Amino acid sequence: MHTIVMTGGTRGIGRAAAAEVLRRDPSAHLVLVGRAAAVRSAADALGPARVVPVEADLARLDDVRAATADVGRLLDAGRLPPLRTVAANAGVQLPDALHTTDGLETTFVVNVLSVHVLLRGLAPWLRPPARAVVTVSDTHFGDLRHNLGLVPAPRWSEPAVLARPGAFDRPGTVAAGRTAYSTSKLAAVHLVHAWARHTPAGVDVLSWNPAFVPGTGLTRRAGPATRFLNLRVLPLLARTPLLDTVETAGASLAALLLGDLTAASGAYVDRRRVVPSSPESYDEAREDALWRFAEDVHAGVVE
Repeated sequence: MHTIVMTGGTRGIGRAAAAEVLRRDPSAHLVLVGRAAAVRSAADALGPARVVPVEADLARLDDVRAATADVGRLLDAGRLPPLRTVAANAGVQLPDALHTTDGLETTFVVNVLSVHVLLRGLAPWLRPPARAVVTVSDTHFGDLRHNLGLVPAPRWSEPAVLARPGAFDRPGTVAAGRTAYSTSKLAAVHLVHAWARHTPAGVDVLSWNPAFVPGTGLTRRAGPATRFLNLRVLPLLARTPLLDTVETAGASLAALLLGDLTAASGAYVDRRRVVPSSPESYDEAREDALWRFAEDVHAGVVE
């Protein structure tokens, strides 16, 4: 018996992965971390006997800290089997770079800082062999091949700058919001590399890229043209090798969570293959700077 903690498990790829994990592995218990109504509804639908909802707004880091403490208490009390896997799957893409929560830019908080706080909070209960999987995006490459021309390339800056609103030109525009997204996904890959250096042997931290998957709800706050493209046009391409369906991507994530694929800690997994992440993503100086900033955030020094 073992426990998997998952964010972003109430819709899209995460919901499909959660259902697949429970179908494939009768010994798996699942903790869904997210907004109260969503995680409760998903737990009821997936099966309350093996699914525990834990409330947290992932844009509020105090909520994430509280959620990890709640999970720890359940583990310590024996109400959950040992923690073996963490799936940091939640993500947001916003129509600008001005949204804030508690003074920090929401895209960077949800896609990067909440991941660090989640892993930091759960680390005491992760015992080898264990695995943490962080959902990233090939938009971090910043080229036409990987982003289909829909998302601008990332624009790196100091983490303290990226964590605040207005880090990009014309921050109130859709282009800035998409730049914030691609940059946050580059930061998430950096963070995985840093975690791989800071975790003990037997606790593997991996990046997972689902490729482009229409219909996930990620662009639900985008403009009408983008929503139409994602909901009506791109799903047709999911029948080709260019894109995946939600169900196919969910099955790939479930396979990674259940250990079907062998990958060294720090690896970048594209669908079901270990491949290099972007050349820009291998930068230890950036990774160390991001780690230090995220540690300060976790400690409450930066709020």
